[in-house]
Amino acid sequence: MKLITEVNENVEVLVEEDKNGKKNLFISGPFMMSEVKNKNGRMYPKDVLMKEVKRYSTDYVDKNRAFGELGHPDGPGINLERVSHIITELKEDGNNVMGKAKIMDTPYGTIVKNLLDNGAQLGVSSRGMGSLEEKNGVKVVKDDFYLATAADIVADPSAPEAFVQGIMEGKEWIWESGTLVEAQLDEIKKEITTATSINLDNKKIKAFSQFLSKL
Repeated sequence: MKLITEVNENVEVLVEEDKNGKKNLFISGPFMMSEVKNKNGRMYPKDVLMKEVKRYSTDYVDKNRAFGELGHPDGPGINLERVSHIITELKEDGNNVMGKAKIMDTPYGTIVKNLLDNGAQLGVSSRGMGSLEEKNGVKVVKDDFYLATAADIVADPSAPEAFVQGIMEGKEWIWESGTLVEAQLDEIKKEITTATSINLDNKKIKAFSQFLSKL
């Protein structure tokens, strides 16, 4: 399974007042889309995306623990120190998943608020894990797709660096005891490519043993 992220800048900022008169900032709009080839050349079948959104909503949104971070984390886990918002709504709208997220009073949430106050253009980026299958020049996300968060917040999504390519080259992730673990594939490749023909088999065994020991 590989890390997959998708950026969507078509969101709007809302200011809502709670019952105590406090003004809260929200980001609202399409968080994810299905049945269309996106800028990363990927397509999410509607049944695959909506099934996972339903699970995520039940396990996280409904339990008030659907957090997102500021920026582009390089792994599938949620770092609570970097949390900037909580996703309060996710709903199916045709082929889109419409979402709403409340900006929190955390250190990174404060950064988001300051960015908005200064006119920054913000977008959202979904982050998940999954396998891909090439079909007619389109990378189709398979039904093992797992949503880590429906929305991280990214600044200036039109900038090249903000458009994450989705699948991080050189990084594979596997399930281990219910958690995602980064596999040290580069180290294995190095062991194999530097082996001589005489000790190649031993190198393969050693490399595989080292790989297993780190899971």
